[in-house]
Amino acid sequence: MPRYVVERTFDGGLEVPTDPNGFDTMMGVVGNNAKEQVTWVQSFVSADKTKTYCIYDGPSPEAIRRAAELNSLPVDVISEVRVLDPYFYVGASS
Repeated sequence: MPRYVVERTFDGGLEVPTDPNGFDTMMGVVGNNAKEQVTWVQSFVSADKTKTYCIYDGPSPEAIRRAAELNSLPVDVISEVRVLDPYFYVGASS
């Protein structure tokens, strides 16, 4: 399944409560994503909480966009990505 980075802007900042309401919200997002065969892997939030960079697995950018719409989430940019890490090179120089 392809992997994507989704960039989002939250003009008023992103606030996710760390209580049962926040949990319910996150589970709702996961459920809506599943309707589009999209899996939320991880997100990174900027220090000022106005930008997020979210990692998703999904069948297409269109599916990612539909899932975002179901969740009333903004989408600025969707980029298909591949993993690159330093461990790929371990043992390659011998």
